[in-house]
Amino acid sequence: MNFYTKMMMTVALSSLASLLLLATNVDASPPFVLPEDTSMINQKVMSSMTGSIVGSGVGSSSGSSPLKPLPSSGISRKNSPGAAGRPIRVAYQGESGAYSEKSLRELLGENVIAVARPDFESCYRAVASRECDYACLPVENSLGGSIHDNYDLMLRYDLVIVAEHECRISHFLHANHGVKKEDIKYCMSHPQALAQCDNYLRSLRITPVPMYDTAGSVKLLMENGKGSKLGRKPDRQLPDKCTPANTAAIASVLAGKIYNMKCLDKSIEDDDSNFTRFLLLGRGDSGVSQYLNKNIPSKTSIVFTLPNTPGALYKALACFSLREIDFSKIESRPTSASLLNYLKFKNEQLGKKARNQAENRFRYCFYLDFLESELEDNAQNALHHLKEQADYCRILGSYPQKSKLVGPVKEQVEESKLYKVKDINDVTMDKLPSDDGGVKLNVGIIGYGKFGQFLGQKFVKKHNVKCVDTSDKSKEAEETGAEFYPMFELESFLKESDVLVIAVPMIDFESTVSSLPKDLIKNKLIVEVCPLGARPKAILLEQLPPNADIISSNAMFGPNTSGAMSWDGQPYIYEKVRVRDELRADAFLDVFERARCQMVKMTAEQHDAHIADAEFVTHLAGRLLGSGNILPPTPVSSKEYAALCDVTDMTSCDTFELFYGMYNFNPRAKGLIAKLRENLAKVERQLAAKEAYLAAKAEFENMDRQRLIADCRQLLHEVAKSKGSPLVEEAPNSPVLTITDASDKSSL
Repeated sequence: MNFYTKMMMTVALSSLASLLLLATNVDASPPFVLPEDTSMINQKVMSSMTGSIVGSGVGSSSGSSPLKPLPSSGISRKNSPGAAGRPIRVAYQGESGAYSEKSLRELLGENVIAVARPDFESCYRAVASRECDYACLPVENSLGGSIHDNYDLMLRYDLVIVAEHECRISHFLHANHGVKKEDIKYCMSHPQALAQCDNYLRSLRITPVPMYDTAGSVKLLMENGKGSKLGRKPDRQLPDKCTPANTAAIASVLAGKIYNMKCLDKSIEDDDSNFTRFLLLGRGDSGVSQYLNKNIPSKTSIVFTLPNTPGALYKALACFSLREIDFSKIESRPTSASLLNYLKFKNEQLGKKARNQAENRFRYCFYLDFLESELEDNAQNALHHLKEQADYCRILGSYPQKSKLVGPVKEQVEESKLYKVKDINDVTMDKLPSDDGGVKLNVGIIGYGKFGQFLGQKFVKKHNVKCVDTSDKSKEAEETGAEFYPMFELESFLKESDVLVIAVPMIDFESTVSSLPKDLIKNKLIVEVCPLGARPKAILLEQLPPNADIISSNAMFGPNTSGAMSWDGQPYIYEKVRVRDELRADAFLDVFERARCQMVKMTAEQHDAHIADAEFVTHLAGRLLGSGNILPPTPVSSKEYAALCDVTDMTSCDTFELFYGMYNFNPRAKGLIAKLRENLAKVERQLAAKEAYLAAKAEFENMDRQRLIADCRQLLHEVAKSKGSPLVEEAPNSPVLTITDASDKSSL
């Protein structure tokens, strides 16, 4: 028996044993109900249009009683954070030594890698892009209130809450070594920290100097102190009048240890009831609700919106109070633009119209924390009840209270304790690969027409861009910073590309894909950017090798769109059809995310069902209005006329091949044209009917006038005869009668 045969037998036996073990576990403990797969508000908004969980946000249990979770030993952690030979990475906002770092180390221990980020959104982005495993972010302070930025960002990013921690904020006064408290004239720190120590600073007659960060103030003071001793000028200078010898900084005790500063005083805050609540956020697949039970005090955070009707909030809260579910927090925030668009769409689908513009303009989200796990029967019933009343509802996370860890998070923290840490530098980071541009891809664009060039201009800012086309696009490639390959160098083009963006007209898509050498596109990411996605997606799945990754996408903007230079807020719809290399796929999508596009996760079939008709009708209207000088330029025009001109300008610049693709691959296109023709005929009939009615009305009015004149004439004749001697005369060519009498003359 050779080595290969032995190895295969071993693998087979191992697989059989695993199956038997799995069967045993299934008998002992039935499958658990997965928690809600939370996602960005844009993803939730658009997937809701298809009747999925968006709009309810109550998980996948559909009202059934939650089942027991599988034991943690039966959960595969092959792809879990921290299992790849390194401690878990946790992002936080601020400099090393900030209170956020203090909080995450209290919650997760000293051996996790704390990654300092410049702002809150970069923390969310680091977790979403898998550069970090979790983010530890503040959401409310007992003195200062809520941190609204983080509540708003929860709706934008696909993260879920897995734990919470209340951190005691105790301020320390730090200075350079050799400096005494009586020497201090100025004190730097974040404005909130200075305000919380105002009485202490006043008592010492120390002038507060506001800075961007608490730990950053200590770091700046340390750098200037070292620079003065070495006779070197530091990169950042202290504020005016501040020197290393007369300035202190307020920060955490951790900041003093990290930067080796002298502590002049501790616990200098005016109020000792200063606590900040932090949340630990992970990606959508990191939820821990299935690991909670009745013996673990739990908390669930949700966000929902309500219709503007009397008693709506009272009825929503009654869903929980009637079931004796306790709240720990409720707060309202203005609704984001993307969620407003969804609510507007939903109301239009139901035939509802806003009573006024203010109703659409002023809508609020309610953030609610209740003290129970989402998988408890009571909570499930309350959430289903709320779903019936809310326009939108989403579960942000269900997690244990009071700094307790469960599930994979707990296991990862325990694993991190096995790593040997020599000093603080082993568990701190202030830079990520994305800070230097991240993963640099070789993006190949097949078809370098207007839209290909439009994408290339943006891609080239972060990645190496190559292009190939059947015609000579070398000049266009040079202008956009791309490298052009003629068709006879297609093999070299494919070999040197990591990502292939197919930007050809839809009518040429299938022939283009079929012409690609299959052995040269193995292990590559193929991205289609057609206006319709279902047909291209089917072609890619059918013709590409199984080890090729596929993304189906549609950037609903282009070179002819108003504001095309800025992608901010523009909708980008995508589906990860088949992705094995997540880092590469995320690096590609990161171009659109960093441009602040409205990222909408939607299947190609859903996209076509909801958007294909609208796109076709828009381009059809633009082409109809754009020919024959129907919309001539005018010195003064209404907003409606200007909007029509914009549609015409946008669509007239697109190729007819693009428009034909929208027609040919949309099975409802012919029906839409027939409907438009029918509507046009209906309008023509209405106009003709109105015209005929007005003509007939005018004719009848003229006949009535003639009849009235004749009646008047007859009446006057009779009056004249009754008097005996009038002389009735009729003026020539006039309806006016002249009556004469021997004694008096008058005219009628």
